[in-house]
Amino acid sequence: MVKPPVSIKLKDVAAAAGVSQGTASNVFSRPELVREEVRERVRAVAKELGYAGPSLKGRLLRAGKVNAIGIAAVEPLSYFFEDPWARAMLAEISEICDRRGAGMALVSAVNGEKLAWNIETALVDGFILLCVEGGHELVSLTRQRNLPFVALALGTGDESIPAIGVDNVAGAALAAQHLVDLGHRRFAVLSTELKEGHVGPVGEAEIAAAIYSTSRDRMMGYWRVLEGAGIGRADVPVHETRNEAGSVRSALEAIFADGQGPTALLCMSDRIAMLAMEWLGGRGLRVPEDVSVVGFDGVPESAAAQPPLTTVQQPLADIAHRAVAAILDGPVERQVVPLSLVVRGSTGAPPP
Repeated sequence: MVKPPVSIKLKDVAAAAGVSQGTASNVFSRPELVREEVRERVRAVAKELGYAGPSLKGRLLRAGKVNAIGIAAVEPLSYFFEDPWARAMLAEISEICDRRGAGMALVSAVNGEKLAWNIETALVDGFILLCVEGGHELVSLTRQRNLPFVALALGTGDESIPAIGVDNVAGAALAAQHLVDLGHRRFAVLSTELKEGHVGPVGEAEIAAAIYSTSRDRMMGYWRVLEGAGIGRADVPVHETRNEAGSVRSALEAIFADGQGPTALLCMSDRIAMLAMEWLGGRGLRVPEDVSVVGFDGVPESAAAQPPLTTVQQPLADIAHRAVAAILDGPVERQVVPLSLVVRGSTGAPPP
């Protein structure tokens, strides 16, 4: 029978080198306190015994603070770099962490089998969760770490989850009111996901039953303004997309199939809005002369779009500042940050 390998500990090195455990510890953590000949003897014994040095994780945990923040999402790691909102938010968080001398660790929750390990082993002082809807296990495992955490969304029925978010109903209402004030009467909505894996036209019942409350709340904001202007829900086609080119293209082909499409598009993300403008341009439809387009989020790319995109601006820097402070300074609590409408060149009066 093969014996398991012997785990060499610091006390074994100290005994073999003929020094106290405290002196051996100082050799690895504060070598300036130990005479050179003693340092050399302890290190030689450690090498002979196969001792690699004290555990970094153990040392950090004993210190009680590692000065790093975990950023977690129920998405593949590519989401942090490919999604405009996530990329912009990550950039703001990283800038604040740089100023404070803090580190960051990205944690993906897309692999359920590895999720518990990823959360349990992350050397961080707390977690910022970029999305929590559909991520109940992520929240549960984060809570089990007994570390501070904050979600960057308010759209969850569990008010015990500390969150920093925006009023999506009010933000969507700003977008719709802007278009109504310009004189638009024919609208269509390109929605972010209401539930996982579905795309295409949706009705009131499907919107009311949405898993993702961000999409539902934005639709409620649109409807509130449009109904106030005498435009019924049945007169506003809503197409659910996956926030990517294929589903946006399919939605627009259906919306404009009869040649009498809307004069205004309400898009639930800047990414959708910019994809929509690209599609419209490819069909010879001018923005905003033929169709006005409004996005949501205020990502940096929206200002550089052609034409520059009118959008509901999330205060990304403010949200990031609050989130980092919640983890590093506390306390963590639910907060709502205000939205604003940034009017640019993608909106104008409807065609005569």
